[in-house]
Amino acid sequence: MENDAVLRTSLVWLAAIMVLTWLYTQSLKKMAVTYLFGMLAIGGVVLPDWKFFDRPVSQWCTLVTDDDADSSQSAPATARFKFYPVRLLIYATVYGFAFHKWWKFITS
Repeated sequence: MENDAVLRTSLVWLAAIMVLTWLYTQSLKKMAVTYLFGMLAIGGVVLPDWKFFDRPVSQWCTLVTDDDADSSQSAPATARFKFYPVRLLIYATVYGFAFHKWWKFITS
């Protein structure tokens, strides 16, 4: 991972959310589920190899070539993430569903 500061910041926010969950629910089980959900969410957004995923979804089943890796390294930091509507839809669906299930569990 290129930027460890993002991971550290995400983990600090997760710790704060876990404490708030425990204060709200007084349940160690719900706090543990919050930790698990948070770690999976952080792992899905912060840790992936973006050279692989920063391509059209139709190319995700193919290996990254040297040309793809070289072109993504030479791109400026502001253009690191290209906008792909299908990828955005996949991420929004998966994380939206997971957040909904987590919220239902916490508030029950």
